[in-house]
Amino acid sequence: MRSWRRKLIPYLFISPFFIGYAIFFLFPVLWSLRLSFFQQNGLNAQPKYVGLDNYGQLLKDPLFIKSLSNTTTYALGSIFIIVPLALILALLLSRPRLQLREFFRLFFFTPNITSGVVVGIVFTLVFNEQYGLINNFILQPLGIAPIRWLRDPAWVIWAIIILGIWRFTGLNALYFMVGLQNIPPEIKEAALVDGANRWQAFRYITLPLLRPVLAFVLSFAIIGSYNLFTEPFILTGLDGGPRNSGLTMTMYLYSNGFRQIKLGYASSIAYSVAIIIIVLTILQLVVVRAFRQD
Repeated sequence: MRSWRRKLIPYLFISPFFIGYAIFFLFPVLWSLRLSFFQQNGLNAQPKYVGLDNYGQLLKDPLFIKSLSNTTTYALGSIFIIVPLALILALLLSRPRLQLREFFRLFFFTPNITSGVVVGIVFTLVFNEQYGLINNFILQPLGIAPIRWLRDPAWVIWAIIILGIWRFTGLNALYFMVGLQNIPPEIKEAALVDGANRWQAFRYITLPLLRPVLAFVLSFAIIGSYNLFTEPFILTGLDGGPRNSGLTMTMYLYSNGFRQIKLGYASSIAYSVAIIIIVLTILQLVVVRAFRQD
């Protein structure tokens, strides 16, 4: 009996975490998976089994296709604009004789600790057509006509990408800085002594050694892009602004689940987002691994 108690007590100490995990995460996830195969409109409505019809309906839903297109556009902006800018910023902040390095680290990390609601409200003023910061202090001195950032469907998604650049570039740069600090400087110095120029040292030494950090940053860029909700919601409203040009997948999920109470359909949207994130994450890991082998 004493031996049995000795084996049981450690599990009793860690059981609160697993109980909470099962109640507040595992059960809702499995229940929503089951619900995605049912049609349930309303909290008290009787669920009706429809199989894969909810997923098939997504392919015919123009609003879902629009939200998928908008979200993918933002994800491409995160991968090909925000991540490269973060790497460049990290390289600049990692210069050995840079003054006030700690100040710049804090400065570029600050947007990440600011509430997304506050950021969205501030950027509605930044993108204002009449007195906004970009139109009045950047475009007007250059002789460029004001842009209707949040009213022109062609510019709404670019406004969201610009907000993402301000909000997430600094955080990703800090990740890259940690990776750069873990690269022994002797390796780069040896390459320069052997005749490699700075670009070759970066391409064949620094970048391959940053592969784990790069994979981490890209993975979180994909996950964050397809879970984006607060900032575009504040900027454009739940419908995504003109012609749904700012509608994201999570906004459309929220609209179906909490406004229209289409619980089964909303669950199918949620699992579609999860499947897309998993597939894209695996693809980027394969690409990063192939880059290392190259």
